[in-house]
Amino acid sequence: MLSDKTKQRIQSAYSQLIESRELTPRYGQRQMIAEIARTLAQIDLENLEESESSQSLIREQTGELNREEPEALASSVQGAPGEEIRYSPICVVEAGTGTGKTLAYLLASLPVAAELNLKVIIATATVALQEQVMEKDIPELLHGSDLQFSYALAKGRGRYVCLARLDQSLRGGDSAQAMADLYGEDLDVPGEGNVQLYTQMLNALSSGEWQGDRDDWSAPILDSDWRPITVDNAQCSGAKCSHFRNCSFYRARDSLTKADCIVTNHDLVLSDLALGGGVILPDPASCIYVFDEAHHLPLKSNNHFASFTQIKATSNWLERSEALMERLRKDDFIDGKQQKSLSALLRQCRQDMGECALLLEQILEKSESNDHYESRRQHTFTGGVVPEELIATVSNLANGFSRLMGDLGRVLEDVKDALDDGAALDDSGKAGTKAMLAEQWFPLIGNLHKRASGNHALFVNYANADPQGRAPQARWLTALEREGNEDMILSASPVLAADNLQESLWRNCAGAVLTSATLSSLGNFEMLALRAGLPPETRYLSIASPFDFAGSARLIIPRLNCEPTDNDGHTLALIKAIPKVLSLSDAALMLFSSRRQMLDVLSGLPGDWQENVLCQDDYQKSQLLKYHKQRIDQGQGSLIFGLASFAEGVDLPGKYCTRVLIAKIPFAVPNDPIEMTLANWIEEQGKNPFMTLSVPDAAFRLVQATGRLLRSESDSGEIYLFDERLVSRRYGKQILASLPPYTQELLKLRLDG
Repeated sequence: MLSDKTKQRIQSAYSQLIESRELTPRYGQRQMIAEIARTLAQIDLENLEESESSQSLIREQTGELNREEPEALASSVQGAPGEEIRYSPICVVEAGTGTGKTLAYLLASLPVAAELNLKVIIATATVALQEQVMEKDIPELLHGSDLQFSYALAKGRGRYVCLARLDQSLRGGDSAQAMADLYGEDLDVPGEGNVQLYTQMLNALSSGEWQGDRDDWSAPILDSDWRPITVDNAQCSGAKCSHFRNCSFYRARDSLTKADCIVTNHDLVLSDLALGGGVILPDPASCIYVFDEAHHLPLKSNNHFASFTQIKATSNWLERSEALMERLRKDDFIDGKQQKSLSALLRQCRQDMGECALLLEQILEKSESNDHYESRRQHTFTGGVVPEELIATVSNLANGFSRLMGDLGRVLEDVKDALDDGAALDDSGKAGTKAMLAEQWFPLIGNLHKRASGNHALFVNYANADPQGRAPQARWLTALEREGNEDMILSASPVLAADNLQESLWRNCAGAVLTSATLSSLGNFEMLALRAGLPPETRYLSIASPFDFAGSARLIIPRLNCEPTDNDGHTLALIKAIPKVLSLSDAALMLFSSRRQMLDVLSGLPGDWQENVLCQDDYQKSQLLKYHKQRIDQGQGSLIFGLASFAEGVDLPGKYCTRVLIAKIPFAVPNDPIEMTLANWIEEQGKNPFMTLSVPDAAFRLVQATGRLLRSESDSGEIYLFDERLVSRRYGKQILASLPPYTQELLKLRLDG
């Protein structure tokens, strides 16, 4: 229950903020604050202490390796048979554009966290929102109210320089270059042209002018310059590193323990949870999580727990690794017996990969569900079921990579010990030289171990049947050809994030808030609950945007007399319609569901219209938006052509966008293996996958797409949707009813003139 003191702190801070910034109190914002505070007030501290104790025991039992290696996953706490599983309090708030949701969740969560001695973790899906929270919203809250709290930004290891790699890059060395020549794909070595940059970095670190954060360097750094001087967690030796005391990443991580509020991204939260929680970020049991842009969370979770391997590339890697074992022996990190054993194991894995490749080629050739698109062939295993003829081979590969993981793990520990031994001795003699070699070898062996682990995870996934009663894994095979090179990619992914999020987050965190401008679909939250595995006790609130949709925007559905399923006819209709509904001086955004249609429409437009189009494929997103705004500022017209990524997160207020054109109802791509597998499972449950999945998902996407028009209360304009199914089909009318209350209009276009 929320104490009177905390209630007063929230109310007082809100009043002060409104007064200091001369804002008008918003009913929806107050609603959001109250609902979040009421939900978080249900946090059970006694239950949290039990959960935190259990998680600490898990991390202790899994050992220190779990703090450094992604494959050493800590299992989540499971309830005993018959025991009721308790979930943390969770609040879902859909807050329409203009609600002021960021300040609302900060005002509601921080005082509650302070009362319960918890931390608040704000996780966003995009860098832009992360920067807004850090640089605008939090400073405004601290300046405009009497709330006092500390805050910090949490980033992944790859955003920080590795001092060991920086030192090696400047020192050079024959051994490092020899390994690079042999294994260049996995070991980045800087060129001579980078020495000046790296010297500047070292000097800036030494003087304290720079803390090793890539984003804080005085000028942009090319990826090719950055990769050689950073590491991922598999390549980091942690406390064994000779530079550990001055490590930029660990210093930044240690600062998180002192912060009351931590701002990060969804991916870093998921990485921490995969390691058992409390490894990169504070322990989940001591944290209230706020997921902004929460509609991204299920997909990001699926991607995070997906696995894949490139068959040919992996075979080549295994072959190269045999030569690497010989060099390891020469540098005295393994003996002759270990070398023979590892080389034999690598050859056996390569042989099994060859057998697997032959079977996969046969499956592709015989496949009736083979999809051909964008120079690739793809086969999805129906229901995620692996063919019987493949089981023995993938089982052998799972066992082989398991043994390889174990052997490489032992080598990795020996290399770590050499680092430790070298630190205790002086620079003379073989020990000092070996310690220096160990620092060069550790990232490479760590990378080998990580790659073996990834292959092991994939083949275990293929070798084991899915548990009864749960949604299956999606499993698929892709044959890809690029620049004359062919390879096959074997992939697996969860179709729902439910199990992973329930086991790692919803049962273990102190509490959670999920918010975004769009979370519901067709007027309910069933789709989000299904995909994210939200428990039945979850509280939901939908807050309407304060915008005057009817007075500010018209939703126009042109009559094209053409079904959108007729791809060629619909494309031709769009080519004719665009010059009729727009002028060359308009500021507009057109969204497509298909890249092929986008490019076909572009190539079919008259020359002056082609020159007016900024196409997504021609520029980086930020650069394209910059060019678009420059054109409008200069009094010119500009039309952006974009795909799904431009249907959200694109902010073009006022004069920068007065027309939004949408090619068709944005149904998901029909050959997506994850959606195909989920649809098959839904059908097995006796439900209609089109009405259960496709229609709600399309409605959700359409709300986001139409939302690109009105970005502030003063904006106005028109939305054109070139899909008559919205008014001619029953499901279309359901989708139409779920959109904001725009003024609706049917428009008959003459396309023959």
